[in-house]
Amino acid sequence: MVKIIGAGMAGCEAAWAVANAGIPVVLYEMKPQKFSPAHHSPDFAELVCSNSLKAARIDSAAGLLKEEMRRLGSLLVPCAEECAVEAGGALAVDREQFSRCVTDKIRSHPNITVVNEEVTEIPEGNVIIATGPLTSAAMHAPIAELTGASLYFYDAAAPIVTGESISMERAFYASRYGKGSADYLNCPMTKEEYLAFYQALIQAESAPLHDFELEERETLRVYEGCMPVEVLAKRGEDAIRYGMMKPVGLTDPHSNTRPYAVVQLRKENREGTLWNLVGFQTNLKWGEQKRVFSMIPGLEHAEFVRYGVMHRNSFLDSPKLLDASYALRKEPRIRFAGQMTGVEGYMESAGSGILAGLNTVRAVNGKDPLILPRETMLGALTAYITDPYQENLQPMGANMGILPMLNQTFRGKDGKQKKYQAYADRALSALDSCIKAE
Repeated sequence: MVKIIGAGMAGCEAAWAVANAGIPVVLYEMKPQKFSPAHHSPDFAELVCSNSLKAARIDSAAGLLKEEMRRLGSLLVPCAEECAVEAGGALAVDREQFSRCVTDKIRSHPNITVVNEEVTEIPEGNVIIATGPLTSAAMHAPIAELTGASLYFYDAAAPIVTGESISMERAFYASRYGKGSADYLNCPMTKEEYLAFYQALIQAESAPLHDFELEERETLRVYEGCMPVEVLAKRGEDAIRYGMMKPVGLTDPHSNTRPYAVVQLRKENREGTLWNLVGFQTNLKWGEQKRVFSMIPGLEHAEFVRYGVMHRNSFLDSPKLLDASYALRKEPRIRFAGQMTGVEGYMESAGSGILAGLNTVRAVNGKDPLILPRETMLGALTAYITDPYQENLQPMGANMGILPMLNQTFRGKDGKQKKYQAYADRALSALDSCIKAE
């Protein structure tokens, strides 16, 4: 029997991998008896931040990652495709349908027993800890005792508005450069509108942190990938205009010109009744969010169904603690998976769960661990977070930069695309050879 703590993205993938190998799994999940500050749904694999699982193309880092996961028997990738909503070249999901789909499959698996209770100590036997970056205080204590001091960062979620409250007199449908279908709602700004919005944003009042975070205020660290928009804006007048508000590749059909800046909204559900502000993670007070974001053209009368929130995320010092099978070096019966290992992103977290699950199966069966080639995205991510020479670990998501360099050069206007395709071809070939060798 394998005990898995946490039914998030990583825990569900780990449970699926172990159960499909014929080994009984007890999956512990504290919801709905207890929720973290950021979780609200009783279902598994809840998407707390964005509903996007990033690019779908195999010649992208995120798309390559998902294809590798599929070939390793992923549960979440087919669930995501089943619950997809339009998002241009990205794979985005109806978050409620997605979580429900994952929950149904986990609960109906004959080798998985779900126990809805909070775990407050590390069980005996083979264990996978996938309690996530919002691990409860009661569970954080035994983990900290076992591993030593953990790292922590802060991240934030973006607001969601109703589709019917968006004014189409200013907003328009389009994807940058016309890629894919016109799945984004774009709210264009003139220079004057942008500067007024920018000043309001940087002067707006932030919300206080939760009580359990107050003592850490003086050492606040924000992870770049989920940085609040107001924090990024304070880096300079053009910081967000060159970031999530960049106007490139878009033409405003109302004026037939390129906007000075653009706020994009992406569908939150299939029906398009809910939309989230892409890249607008925030820690502003709710009243301030309403005031400032209503300055965005098209959102003057927006109905906010969820305001942005900020919360603490905890991460292990994985380079010092974990080996490449996600096992704790000093106690290999225990494996960790998910964002708490230092991988950043929904599918990166899920991918680590697959590997933790597969390697637990191999340990139970007396086999050597499965270490994926560095040429694969999952292998490169694992190598990055478990490199014992790594200092000052910051969470890492899928990107082509962590892969070993190619031995060829690509030139011309499509050189980058060809290079990324070559990375993907090499990765999938290496993965297939690794799987075949097993």
